[in-house]
Amino acid sequence: MTEPGANVLATQLQGGLRDLALDLPLAAADRLLRYLALIGQWNRVYNLTAVREPEAMLRQHLLDCLAIVGPLRRALPAGAPRRLLDVGSGAGLPGVVLAICEPDWQVTCVDTVAKKASFIRQVAAELGLPNLHAVHQRVEDMSADARFDLVTSRAFATLADFVALTRLRLAPGGAWVAMKAHLSDDERRGVPAGVDVFHVEPLAVPGLDAIRCLVWMRPG
Repeated sequence: MTEPGANVLATQLQGGLRDLALDLPLAAADRLLRYLALIGQWNRVYNLTAVREPEAMLRQHLLDCLAIVGPLRRALPAGAPRRLLDVGSGAGLPGVVLAICEPDWQVTCVDTVAKKASFIRQVAAELGLPNLHAVHQRVEDMSADARFDLVTSRAFATLADFVALTRLRLAPGGAWVAMKAHLSDDERRGVPAGVDVFHVEPLAVPGLDAIRCLVWMRPG
């Protein structure tokens, strides 16, 4: 990435953070840009994401995931460390973004593709993120004592499948949080009995003219 290109991305990131009313230290913003550069580097060999142009990645990946930081902060106020599981994390979206923004949160990214888990481990090492962890495994096969306060996903599966696969990963009092482009009536009706869709939160992603929402669920 050339220096002028990096400057453009930095300016666009800062503009997006202002639009989201998201206050991040300069070190966190720098890590986000370094993370974006690492995705670009690994993409040349491992095809982590279909989006390859840096400014498009900034909008469609970074800002899309940054849009959920405010809602999650409100759900997990400052205090005791919190445990988050990002299911089907792929290149670490949103898990890596959350780990960068909230160093007190313990974020685990789980994916069935070994190269993606390896990438996240490399990101954690290069960016100095001791709170970021990667697991190469099916989420339903994780250890029985692996329990989390929030279980997140981004375009992972239907809500019904998401809940079914991760029910044992949810700690008492925890919640599922699914990033969705659109929640249809059929998908909402398909949520199994005993699970409450208690909030559907519209999201506005800077620079992205697309419908986004955050679907909150908990055991009913």
